[in-house]
Amino acid sequence: MNLRIKYFASIREAVGQGSESVQTRSETLGALRDELVARGEPYASVLARGKAVRMALDQVMSDDAAVLREGSEVAFFPPVTGG
Repeated sequence: MNLRIKYFASIREAVGQGSESVQTRSETLGALRDELVARGEPYASVLARGKAVRMALDQVMSDDAAVLREGSEVAFFPPVTGG
């Protein structure tokens, strides 16, 4: 399926782009994250398991179990603190 992925803040800076379209066979958000990590650097370090990364699917905060659909928009961003 084809997805649109958006990267924000320090993740965007690390991967060197704000968004990309990807073809994937991943069925869940967690599987997609693992697929991106498997690409190697810089994805491996910024999206690795154990890293604090927030995820949204079609503009709704989601967890690893969220089911992807053709044309979905996925966003990855670091946790944000206010002050």
